[in-house]
Formats: sequence, C-alpha cells, structure tokens
Amino acid sequence: MFIKTKIVVEDVSKGFANDDGLLAVVDDLNFKVGDGEFVAIVGPSGCGKTTLMNIIAGFLAPDTGAVKVDGLPRSAPNRNGVLITQQGSIFPWLTVRQNLLFGLPEELPNREGLAQEYAELVGLQGFENNYPHELSGGMLKRAEIARALVVKPEILYMDEPFSALDALMSLRMQNELLRILAKERHTVMLITHDVEEAIHLADRILVLSPRPARIQASFDVPFAHPRRVSSPEAQALRVAILKQLGVELV
Repeated sequence: MFIKTKIVVEDVSKGFANDDGLLAVVDDLNFKVGDGEFVAIVGPSGCGKTTLMNIIAGFLAPDTGAVKVDGLPRSAPNRNGVLITQQGSIFPWLTVRQNLLFGLPEELPNREGLAQEYAELVGLQGFENNYPHELSGGMLKRAEIARALVVKPEILYMDEPFSALDALMSLRMQNELLRILAKERHTVMLITHDVEEAIHLADRILVLSPRPARIQASFDVPFAHPRRVSSPEAQALRVAILKQLGVELV
C-alpha cells in the first residue's frame, strides 16, 4: 500500500500540428502514482505512451492540465527523475567509469567510490575501464541503469528500456532491475509493449486506448516477488489485459 502520492497527472491533454490541423495524442488523462510504486503503461503502438512519459518527466509541456511531483508543478526535467529509453544514453567516447562519474558533481565526497559501488551493483566490476563498444548489449543496458541510479533519482522513467534486447536477455535485465529495486527505493514508471513484462515487474498496470490516449483500464498486480508469470493467476491477468488491448486469445 502506497500512502504518499508521488506523481499526479491531472486533466492532461496534448496535440501536435499536422496538415489537417491538430492531431490529438493525449486526451484528458488523470491518474496518481504512489511513492515507491511501480506503474507500467501499456497500449497500442502510436497511442501516445512516449508523449505522455515525456510530459510527466518534464520534457514536453501539456496543452492543458498539469503534472505535479511531490505536490509541485512539473514544468521541466530535474534531478529527482531520470529517463531511460530504448535508444540508450551512454556516451560512446567515455568508459563505464567515466559515464558513471559524468552526472556526479565534482565536489561530491567519495565520488569515485560511488561510481565503483554502482558499477558493482549492476555486475560490471572488472569492466569499469571498458568503452561501450567493448560491452555486450546486456552489459550496455546495465551500464545505463547504473548511470541512472548513481545520481540517486527518486523516480525512474523507463520507456521500453529492454525492447532492443533478445527475449532471454530482456528477462535477465528485468530480474536485475527487480534485484536493484529490492535494495534501493525508487518510484518507477515503465512503458512497455510486453504485457508479461508489465506483470513481471509492476504493482499496477494502466492500459491506454488508441490515440488519443485515454486510460481504458487499470489493473492491480497482487502477486509478491519473485513472480511466476506462468501461474494460472498471472495468465488470467494477462488475458484480461490483452482483451482490453483488443487481442482475444483462442
């Protein structure tokens, strides 16, 4: 149970100009995210999920409505939240260690020790001096997660972070993320096309409608970690979510 509200999305709408006038992408969205809650957002391709995430993270301004974090209006990105995307944000000209140091203030005590701690946290000890091109895809994603966590964000915004990985590596990275979150408290918002990934990770799943995005359904995920997504209960939840997405399983 999450007593304190961390994020409030209130009457948020957003559109973009096109040749026909205005393309409505997000329409009158309202929901809250609790402090320490893990919320996954699923929806059809092109429905506005990434637009919504960019609004919540402060990279886009809504046309109407507001986003509040800790009760304060969110109008720009700040250090209390970090966005992890499928494209990645590791600097290829810096080593793993240098990437981790990049976001840490020069005057921070034990700056080097903190970078080392997070390299070890994600299992990259021994690779601190390697450049990104010398790492596997899974190791790159670990480095990106470490780089996000080392600055001690309160909120992780994750936009399909594992979609470029193969199925086995994606599952390993999901387990790695859960292991880290068991040690460190973060509020997490995840965009994913993978319903099983959402059930594996999240406390709650929001299903968005086709564009313009509205909240079509909300599902609590009542299973304790570690979860068996193959269990009858988890599969029943998967079927219900897919039905909301217009997919009927035979």
